[in-house]
Amino acid sequence: MRIRMIGAPMDLGADRRGVDIGTSAIRYADINDRLRTLGHSVKDMGNLLIPQPESQPLGNPKLKYLEPIVRVSEELANIVTSILQEGEFPLILGGDHSIALGSISGVAKVHKNIGVIWIDAHADFNTNQTTPSGNIHGMILSALAGIGHSSLTNVGGWQPKIHTESIVVVGARDLDSGEQALLREHSIHVFTMSEIDQLGISEVMRQALTIAGDHNDGIHLSLDMDALDPKEAPGVGTPVRGGLTYREAHLAMELIADSGKLISMDVVEVNPILDRENATALLAVELVLSALGKKIL
Repeated sequence: MRIRMIGAPMDLGADRRGVDIGTSAIRYADINDRLRTLGHSVKDMGNLLIPQPESQPLGNPKLKYLEPIVRVSEELANIVTSILQEGEFPLILGGDHSIALGSISGVAKVHKNIGVIWIDAHADFNTNQTTPSGNIHGMILSALAGIGHSSLTNVGGWQPKIHTESIVVVGARDLDSGEQALLREHSIHVFTMSEIDQLGISEVMRQALTIAGDHNDGIHLSLDMDALDPKEAPGVGTPVRGGLTYREAHLAMELIADSGKLISMDVVEVNPILDRENATALLAVELVLSALGKKIL
């Protein structure tokens, strides 16, 4: 596989600072060389230039930093589209989860019918009408589905980027009430931690891959490190107890790799300021490796 990696050190979509240095932490955890050890070629494009919150007006408190987030999303989308058109695999490092607006928009411009597996403690399916915080990282999946403020839904010039029936959320355990209503209204497939407890991660991922991977052009994986339990991944901005274990997360990645359907990936929300000895970034690299083919034997 020819991998093209791009860092998107976005720190505008969430309240807690620090995810802008997540890209550096992941690189420090030796992601480039470890991917090459698997036999992949890797070209690291460095980071997008993203303004700091201190230099930008907050704007609408229900859509904080909307304009710079949209600008960066447009730029990232164009880069991801170019990577795919050159026959390479885009791997995008965050940054907060608002970067997925750009990464998935870029994929959808090339692959019109993609499925999305969104592994996250949160569904990120709020809009400016339902958000309790105004943080845009919590509105990205809905925007990609064409739901929400037009500035977000129209990144790239069209909507929706993904069809609701091809979206799967895995690991959810912290959903806002308005978000819950939207998820039900649009029949989004959500596998909560309760369902993972009951069915097991292997069965959940089998169903998720069927939903996201059937009758489309491949799967984009969006991995938020807060999907894991904080004992495994302490360095995230919005930790929620009761998340995926180390082995559950690895098995999920291994099953995605085995499917042969993965065409692009982003990994987000590594916050080194809140981490312990770079443990979360190291784990993020391990999970990327598993998603891209590393096996125990």
